[in-house]
Amino acid sequence: MSRIEVHDAVSRHAVTAPDHPAVEDPDRRLSYAALDDEVTELALGMLAAGVAPGQRVALHLPNSVDFVVAALASLRIGAVFVPLAVSDPEARVDAIIADCTPAVVVTRDTSERDASPARSGPARLIHYADLLDPHRTRGRLPECPSGRPAYAIYTSGTTGAPKGVLIGADAFAAAVHSTVDALGLDRATRTLCVSPVYFDGSFATVFPTLVAGGTLVLRPREALLYPRSFFATVHGEGITYTGFSPSYLKLLLASRQIGSLDGSTLEIVALGGEASSASDIRTLWEVAPRLRVFNRYGPTETTIAVTHLELTPELLDEGTVPLGLPHPGVTFHLIDQDGTALTGEGAVGELYIGGTQLMAGYWGAPDLTASVLRDDVVPGQTVYRTGDLVYRDRWDRYVYVDRADRVIKRFGVRISLLELTVAMERLEGVSGAACVIFDNDGETGIAAFVVSDRTRSTGDLRADAQTLLPETMLPDRIELVDELPLTSAGKLDERLLLERAGLSRTPARPVVTASAPR
Repeated sequence: MSRIEVHDAVSRHAVTAPDHPAVEDPDRRLSYAALDDEVTELALGMLAAGVAPGQRVALHLPNSVDFVVAALASLRIGAVFVPLAVSDPEARVDAIIADCTPAVVVTRDTSERDASPARSGPARLIHYADLLDPHRTRGRLPECPSGRPAYAIYTSGTTGAPKGVLIGADAFAAAVHSTVDALGLDRATRTLCVSPVYFDGSFATVFPTLVAGGTLVLRPREALLYPRSFFATVHGEGITYTGFSPSYLKLLLASRQIGSLDGSTLEIVALGGEASSASDIRTLWEVAPRLRVFNRYGPTETTIAVTHLELTPELLDEGTVPLGLPHPGVTFHLIDQDGTALTGEGAVGELYIGGTQLMAGYWGAPDLTASVLRDDVVPGQTVYRTGDLVYRDRWDRYVYVDRADRVIKRFGVRISLLELTVAMERLEGVSGAACVIFDNDGETGIAAFVVSDRTRSTGDLRADAQTLLPETMLPDRIELVDELPLTSAGKLDERLLLERAGLSRTPARPVVTASAPR
């Protein structure tokens, strides 16, 4: 399949398979022909509302058919869609709107008519239904030049303010088609979107499914936080593919219904957004041995994901979950702290990414963009500095070690919080663990938050940990918790863990090591 744009792929499916189901939520479902018609209608409505190519269109919409149509309509007229989280505080939503200055904010035609997320800014609030007019003259839609931006995703910024990651249409198409090819998605695919649509992890399920001509199933994000809703949807809708974070997998594995996956239609699970646990994946295979599990990796700044690796038990024998190899057109470069390129097996360096999936930059922040999009590291290439520590194994696959700011040095010893977390998860009676740094009287402390069966005390766990870890790596505090809380994006909520324990975070100096962990 050529790398045509997402909205053009939908139009082609509307011709070749007009009645095939394209997208559905609890309220409605659209075939490809109906989807294409509504996308065109909404695109014309956006133009009539004064949206011009290149302008931003903010989407204050939940996981729904409306969001999919609005995103595709924005793409069709060459506008830039900006997802807004309906669950975010009003102040954050207002701050994003003020920063990206959208031409319009599209929201749902419900009680939100009296609760505008843009009331304090100049952006025009338009309700989704008000953009639809089936009697509007079907004029010619503008040509969409290549090289234009497609969407902007706002992530938490190191300065304390959200930063908008601007992704170009060409990078978007490359990432989507690489995902289709890696997973083997086709018209028979039925996909459940678990992640919230304001998080680009959801794009790995939403848009590849539509490009492949499959069927996308959307459910309220809040409902899917309950495992029983996830399992009911998988069975009731004949889901064949889904993707989510490793933290969400832990939530599912803790459910009594996890065994039902063995008799379900589910064929493919893709994990991403965090480091995956080899033990959790093995547990998943114990209940669903025929399930194909993929590990995918990619910062938001490199467009959704830049690697997909199908995992096997043999691949996990060394206790790590490899990232695999980059997508076609994407390049990886390992650089040490002296700026030297590393090529040998086992040499750990910071990962820089180049090629077709690089972001266009941070919206309205050229200095911040220049600090991470570097043209002085790899000759002849612009590369993105990820902040991730990676090495290559003996099969030339890339393996994630940890974030550079999560590899610390205490007592002269390098400590990866990920490595420590894996060790804590191996302890008897432990079903989950997370290790987080905190301010320990001005020093860098390590707190291990452990989910256990409550038959064992923190003293028991510390004694067992001493049989696996050197004294220098032992956590300063072990906290027993009932669960590992997740953020709205499905990742581990470290801030909430520290807050509940009465701890505060402390910055740690990153350590770039010279060799892989043994």
